[in-house]
Amino acid sequence: MVKAPKKLIEVALPLDDINGGCEQEKNPFLKGHPRSIHLWWARRPLAAARAVLFAQLVNDPGGERGWGNYPGQTKEDAQKERERLFSIIRELVKWENRNNEEVLNIAREEIRKSWRETCELNKNNPNFNPDILPPVYDPFAGGGTIPLEAQRLGLEAYASDLNPVAVMINKAMIEIPPKFAGKAPVGPIPEGEQTDNRGEGAWTGAKGLAEDVRRYGHWMRKEAEKRIGHLYPKVKITQEMAKERPDLKGYVGRELTVIAWLWARTVKSPNPAYAHVDVPLISNFMLSTKKGKEAWVEPIVERDSYRFAVRAGKPKDVSEAKKGTKLGRGAKFRCVLSEAPIAPDYIKSEGRAGRMGARLMTIVAEGDRGRVYLPPNKAMEEVASQAKPTWKPETPIPHDPRALWTPPYGLTTFGDLFTPRQLVALNTFSDLVLEARERVIADAKRSGWHDDGVDFDSGGKEATAYGDAVSVYLTFSLCQLSRYSCTICPWNTVNQNVAQAFGRQAIPMVWDFAESNPVNGALSFSVASKWVYSSISENKNLPPGIATINDAKSTTVSRKMIACTDPPYFDNIGYSGLADFFYVWSRRTIGKLFNNIYMTLSTPKDDELVASLHKHSSKESAERFFMDGMKMAISNIASSQSQSFPLCIYYAFKQSETKDNGTVSSGWDSFLEALVGSDLIITGTWPIRTERSRGLKSSVNALASSIVLVCRKRGIEAPSIPRRQFLRELKEELPEALDAMIGGKKGASPIAPVDLAQASIGPGMAIFSRHSGVIEADGSKMSVHDALIQINKVIDEFFNEAEGDMDSDTRFCIDWFMQYGFKEAEYGQADVLARAKGTTVEGLAVAGVVETGGGKVRLLKFEEYPENWDPEKDTRTPTWEALHQLIRALRSGGEAEAGLLLKKMAERTESIRQLAYRLYTLCERKGWAEEARAYNELIASWHGTIEAADQALGKSREAKQLTLDM
Repeated sequence: MVKAPKKLIEVALPLDDINGGCEQEKNPFLKGHPRSIHLWWARRPLAAARAVLFAQLVNDPGGERGWGNYPGQTKEDAQKERERLFSIIRELVKWENRNNEEVLNIAREEIRKSWRETCELNKNNPNFNPDILPPVYDPFAGGGTIPLEAQRLGLEAYASDLNPVAVMINKAMIEIPPKFAGKAPVGPIPEGEQTDNRGEGAWTGAKGLAEDVRRYGHWMRKEAEKRIGHLYPKVKITQEMAKERPDLKGYVGRELTVIAWLWARTVKSPNPAYAHVDVPLISNFMLSTKKGKEAWVEPIVERDSYRFAVRAGKPKDVSEAKKGTKLGRGAKFRCVLSEAPIAPDYIKSEGRAGRMGARLMTIVAEGDRGRVYLPPNKAMEEVASQAKPTWKPETPIPHDPRALWTPPYGLTTFGDLFTPRQLVALNTFSDLVLEARERVIADAKRSGWHDDGVDFDSGGKEATAYGDAVSVYLTFSLCQLSRYSCTICPWNTVNQNVAQAFGRQAIPMVWDFAESNPVNGALSFSVASKWVYSSISENKNLPPGIATINDAKSTTVSRKMIACTDPPYFDNIGYSGLADFFYVWSRRTIGKLFNNIYMTLSTPKDDELVASLHKHSSKESAERFFMDGMKMAISNIASSQSQSFPLCIYYAFKQSETKDNGTVSSGWDSFLEALVGSDLIITGTWPIRTERSRGLKSSVNALASSIVLVCRKRGIEAPSIPRRQFLRELKEELPEALDAMIGGKKGASPIAPVDLAQASIGPGMAIFSRHSGVIEADGSKMSVHDALIQINKVIDEFFNEAEGDMDSDTRFCIDWFMQYGFKEAEYGQADVLARAKGTTVEGLAVAGVVETGGGKVRLLKFEEYPENWDPEKDTRTPTWEALHQLIRALRSGGEAEAGLLLKKMAERTESIRQLAYRLYTLCERKGWAEEARAYNELIASWHGTIEAADQALGKSREAKQLTLDM
């Protein structure tokens, strides 16, 4: 029998620090992040993956490691050791430490130490070799975060995915760099750059490979300029153009580089009098909303025609200008000639009939101190019309109304998402990738690389393999360019640049779009190749990695591994349809070099493990497909899992159905059903803030966290139990787990209210899943859905019991809030409720929590509470008042001010915190996002507030002691 010590992740985590690392990583300007290599949707933060893997691999100081079992060692010793491990995690999650060898080596040694301890416990088992750690395996590798971080922590990494784009991303991140680690670049230094005098030893890790990507990317841009530069002419500023534009006078006679052309889609006017005119569909007339740099476009109507004039400065009505020709949400516009409404159905019919066109609206040039906006001219439009692409992707855009929105408007293939000029440019760069590959091979041979026909892994053919490797990254540069070189790129009026196509996990319909300059400017091909370069150059001398194309539902591995994975989230993202946008270009470019990956015309759809309604006949069949497939996948993963380690699975839970009996979601139900059906026990759940940077959005029905589920295989001896025993165990064990969650016990951080609904399900499901089944009165097995209902009932009872211990005024406020929120209602109703709670409306008014008058009563909002409030002088302070005063202080003065206030009512700390959780839960169920945000922010800042309170108490004691000494 294998002896498996508990891992740190099964006991405690420093969540605040991990979440802080994730937050830091949301900065879009970080250099060297894997997102620079290729876009992937819902990529997990590196910090989260690194921390989770470390805690999954390291033994917890308690339990079988012996703490408390030897003389002189206690639980306090174990907690002290646990805190030391937390300090390692705190350093690991910092962005600046991602490649800090000193920090990483400490973590790696801790992992090896735990493995040696585990091997010692199993020293008679030949499968335990203290010198060889099992590799980490991610069967839903996606953007490659988990395998990359496994390598960074010193382990071999195996990645697989059904999606070819994901597989190539993983090859580029974990498989290719170790093969060419330490190699000097072979490409010629770009003309005009200084000779690189760095010696062979300077090219550590993948720096040489990255440098070659930059060098050959530079060559490709120069070569493209020779071939298609005439399609991207500069614009000359004339005296005529500057007559009405004083801002252009300094540019007269100069030629400026055009960085973007702004186009408006057009349809024939629905007004019969103007049916011969193509009228524009414009969502915003503003070109720049930057203060002091404002500019806008004005359509000038001249009888049955119109032209676009560019104006510098603010329009008279900015809000009106921001509407463009739109009349409302979606495809609702007006005709600029007749003001007639243009209905969505009319636009769709015009698009499907092939009558949707585009008209140049504005030319954006690079000036001396920013953007220069110029009106369109016929010469520029004629140049664009000269582009005649020889190839366009004919791959159909899948029917997915949730995320792929262009087909109803006639843009039905991926080729339809590009202008002819964009297609010519992308085709040119695609061809140049393979030309660059031949140059790489030739240059590598001249540098002494082998290419004798022997397989590269056996020591030969390395020049060809290197050419293939560089072509992968140059293709990725092309893919990066493509998301800024299509007709679904809007113009960003704040930053004054071309916004990428994938601002969301969808292909939207964009009406007025920006066409960038791929040859020169801020979004040229060489710039894209530098993004890729920055990511590769981060790769150090890491262990080997392997990425393969496999279906997790049907693939098993022969050796035991450490599984950590991030599977699809029910129906949240249709990866395959989105990935086709890139697949069509990468397949055209390097498909023949990797024909085992690019076997199909588009990415696999039928086997994709997503509950997409458009692929199935009903919601029920879509859910069944997901649950059956996920059960097969998890069973395969569990069978390959080393028994010495828990299995870790990320799952982002969307609160799609929030009902009175708790949080219920078909995606969550189905996923948990698949876990339990695979004979797994959930031994821990951790909400890690991976989905967004801060706060709540306008709706609470949004992804808040990835819940990391920690699982182990359930023993075959696990018995089934009757329903009444399950309920008894829930009521005995769940409250203690909830108390630890909101109190941050065992050295862990308290769970934020926004995460509690998901995280608290974990301990309940741990009780449910440790049994082979829960038997209902009729002999049937209890479903996960019914188990969740019972778990939520116990959660509600926990907070209701806490409410029962609160003062009468607070209990009134809670019930009133449940019915009316902060709205006013009849005095008589308040009087009845107040009497029932053992208080009076007049007393509540004296306490300062309600406002009365005109026969009405309402609760005060936190911003209405007085700023000079002192709880030490207040003779009637309900917990409700204390909580809202604390929120007011936090909002106005941050954690320091809130801490000073909390110091004065330290005895109320626990009741305030419990009330915040209770009110957040109420708001979440009512859909009151703004109110919920305030309670969540308070708990999210709880540690900082407590520390500020402790510091204030410390200073107060020091001052008191100083007075006594004197």
